[in-house]
Amino acid sequence: MKAVLLTSFALLCFAFNSILCRLALRGEEIDASSFTAVRIISGAIVLYILSAAFSKGSGRSGSWQSALFLFGYAAAFSFAYLSLTAATGALLLFGAVQLTMVAVSIANGERPRRFEWIGMAIAFGGLIYLALPGLQAPPLVSSVLMTAAGAAWGFYTLSGKGVTDPLAATAGNFARAVPFALVPLIFFAGSLKISVHGAILAALSGAVASGVGYAVWYAVLKYHSATRAAVLQLSVPAIAAVGGIVFLAEAFTPRFAIASVLIVGGIAMTIFGRRR
Repeated sequence: MKAVLLTSFALLCFAFNSILCRLALRGEEIDASSFTAVRIISGAIVLYILSAAFSKGSGRSGSWQSALFLFGYAAAFSFAYLSLTAATGALLLFGAVQLTMVAVSIANGERPRRFEWIGMAIAFGGLIYLALPGLQAPPLVSSVLMTAAGAAWGFYTLSGKGVTDPLAATAGNFARAVPFALVPLIFFAGSLKISVHGAILAALSGAVASGVGYAVWYAVLKYHSATRAAVLQLSVPAIAAVGGIVFLAEAFTPRFAIASVLIVGGIAMTIFGRRR
């Protein structure tokens, strides 16, 4: 029951990151660079406090490699959501996450069976269908950015497998990501914009949905195999879609519905085909 509750909380955090980011950027309450910086800095602060109070890990926990993946994900995520809906962004993000994790497994020597290859082809076709130019298609640049964010998150998730102190590791990763998050502020100094409401949304995304959510996710990875962790994350686009309808008044389009079936179904075929 503990694992179920913690896993559910982490997945809800993943979905609400999409909703909070879209809320802030859609209303031009904050620019993408500032959202990324506030998100990472607020997450680092909260995690430092929690780690100091509850963790036995040292200040050297975490790694620069994981921090770079974290920053890459967060930056691409923010800029992608300048144009994407919460649901479409989450679908592209976690579709790319699963494809990345499968690709890493293949690179590490796993031999996919025919059923798995078919599933991967269907999922990849769904991503292409969703991003293809045309009526109701999401902007191509934003789609590419969100796909890159998903790849970075996939590598970040894989780097957390086997971590002995999830809270300390996540705190260390966020602290190391702060210098990276400050760099875009220099390049986009002329277009920075931040309101109190935008800063609050970014801080909530960083402190709760990201900082606490990611620490919980690292903690529950020990209860799940890589396969199960991949399957569980497939629920995030659905949660984000519901949140987008409720909080952002976004429409659930036929194109999104078809792409969802292709991506989720294809990835499920790949994952369960591997288990067989």
